[in-house]
Amino acid sequence: MKPSRRAALLVAAAGIALSPFASAFAQGAARFPDHPIRIVVPFPPGGSVDPLARLISQEMSKTFNQQVVVDNRPGGNTVIGTDYAAKAPADGYTLLLTASSHVTNPQLVPTNYDALKDFVPVATVSTADMILVTNPSVPAHNLKELLALAKAKPGALNFSSAGSGNPNHLAGELMNMMAGVKTTHVPYKGGAPAIQDLVGGQVQFSFGSPIIVLPFIKAGKLNALAVTSPQRMAILPNVPTMAESGLPGYEVRIWYAMLAPANTPKDVVAKIGNEVNRIMALPEMKEKLDAAGMEKFTMPSDKFAQQMKVDMEKFGKIIKEANVKLD
Repeated sequence: MKPSRRAALLVAAAGIALSPFASAFAQGAARFPDHPIRIVVPFPPGGSVDPLARLISQEMSKTFNQQVVVDNRPGGNTVIGTDYAAKAPADGYTLLLTASSHVTNPQLVPTNYDALKDFVPVATVSTADMILVTNPSVPAHNLKELLALAKAKPGALNFSSAGSGNPNHLAGELMNMMAGVKTTHVPYKGGAPAIQDLVGGQVQFSFGSPIIVLPFIKAGKLNALAVTSPQRMAILPNVPTMAESGLPGYEVRIWYAMLAPANTPKDVVAKIGNEVNRIMALPEMKEKLDAAGMEKFTMPSDKFAQQMKVDMEKFGKIIKEANVKLD
């Protein structure tokens, strides 16, 4: 047999042998998923991320006709669960539902993963803004008056947070930096105890999540001075933004998003992302977000990848300049 004919036969045989595999690869998204999916949540049950994950998993299970399991892996300031997800196979069957602390924690604790390079955005889920609240005993009815008190007595005003490096801690430090004032941070182990001591008068102000502070605002036990969002909150239309109150450019928003290990096939990522976007657009989901003081957050994956980078730089600057350390 001539060499050219032999080579042609070998190529043809290889094509026949490989065609099922090529076909399977091409149909990856069409066949996905064919076994259960795991959504890793690097936070303990409860809180704000866990309920979101469970709502999404329930709807996703119906659409995909596969079990979608929520896997809580808290610890290490979210590093334990995030590291697990980063090292999972990049096949779409292990996902990470996390918060904006994803880009700040690596600047506070050592990690074995790169928060940006080791993940690809699947879908944005929601955002939550914070409310600057004071104990009624504080003689300040707006941000301007609070900052005047802080300037008159540097370090005398104490503000509580859910822990060092937490978004409500960084919100306070950003206010200090932009206004040129000094207030004292008092970290707590969680948002609830931080607000309880504010109500009790042990600290003077805090940047609290709506789901925690709204009941106290309505009961007259806390005063709302401003919100950290770029626009006023629908639930508090008479409370101005921090920017409106004298700190133009001030904005701190907590985002929640689904990520996948880097190199997960693009068509699989798109299929999951489309499903998450469909779920978040459901009327009942809007009701649940409203009740928790959250809003639906929709941003194309490529733009969100850039947003994560921007947030990492923004909050990294705060962490460095304020010399933020974990408790």
